[in-house]
Amino acid sequence: MGRAGSKSSHRWLQEHASDQYVKQAALDGYRSRAVYKLIELDGKDRLIAPGSVILELGAAPGGWTQYLSRQAGSAGRIVATDILAMDSLPDICFVQGDFTEQATADAIALAMGNREADLVLSDMAPNLSGIGVSDQARAMGLVELALEAAMQFLNPQGAFVVKVLQGEGFDSYMQQVRKAFRLVKVRKPAASRARSREVYVVARNLI
Repeated sequence: MGRAGSKSSHRWLQEHASDQYVKQAALDGYRSRAVYKLIELDGKDRLIAPGSVILELGAAPGGWTQYLSRQAGSAGRIVATDILAMDSLPDICFVQGDFTEQATADAIALAMGNREADLVLSDMAPNLSGIGVSDQARAMGLVELALEAAMQFLNPQGAFVVKVLQGEGFDSYMQQVRKAFRLVKVRKPAASRARSREVYVVARNLI
């Protein structure tokens, strides 16, 4: 790694070590600081009801999954999926694989009991190369796939939550979301780092 990369990594490690959300996650028993983004979104938009059927895309390491499970309760059905492996959680059905592949999509549908989801979420992000144009294109490719999954698995009155990086392709993606859903909001949770270009799109009620 070059000197600039070393500085960047060192800065990230310093921020991570002093991050209030990292410390809070350890205290609360969550697997990642990202859970506080979802907690804020849920508080504002009332996403998760007891007994909900939920599909989480890009679930590893499972911080969001833990919160979803706590909120949906024992009557809920939560299906989490990721290309990466994830340590098991009680009452969670984890499907490892690429959800764009038919075999994985079939396994997800089976795990959902062939029921439509009340909520589809994606906190997916690509492995960053440091090449801005390439990274943005890959990030937008993932959110396109997440939207397609929502169209496939969501019930008409359900909600869709997706992390999107602002930049090239953002405006056209928002147009797609607004054509697909009646209610669309853009949120920037407090737990998102200030310099991050990430926002969360919260959409409801398929058109």
